[in-house]
Amino acid sequence: MSALSEFILPGVLALSAMLVTAAGGARLTQRRFWYYQLRKPHWEPPDWLFGPVWSAIFVLWAISFVLAWQTTGSDGERWRLGGVFAASAGLNVLWSYLFFHRQRPDLALFETAPFLTSILVMMFVGGRLDARAGWLIAPYLVWVVFATVLNAAIVRLNAASRRIRG
Repeated sequence: MSALSEFILPGVLALSAMLVTAAGGARLTQRRFWYYQLRKPHWEPPDWLFGPVWSAIFVLWAISFVLAWQTTGSDGERWRLGGVFAASAGLNVLWSYLFFHRQRPDLALFETAPFLTSILVMMFVGGRLDARAGWLIAPYLVWVVFATVLNAAIVRLNAASRRIRG
């Protein structure tokens, strides 16, 4: 294999996907007056923590993709790998759209089931190709599980109010 197909191409694909996903999620995650009026649990992380955590997760996500790509044996495997990562990226952005843009934490909570499933599939598919690739997705899974618990607490704490539908 040439250097282009082994590292440069998957690196460009992963970096592009990471930037599009991060930019889409960030654009939709505008914390407006509505968000600050919600009741939230005392253990909610401070706003400043989200940027560094997501940046680290996206870097690990891109490295995982490159490692898995490097061990694929066919174009079909590459398409499957890309599809799995793209599906998770799309569900990531969809969660931000539902929670922040539509102001529907209840719908966002419902969406976490396919979102978490997509991350598990990423771990399985990537890990089958390269064990390191699977493990590099683990922080993503842990963070989204935490975000799901936080999302559920926000829905519960605000269920009786008109701040969210539920």
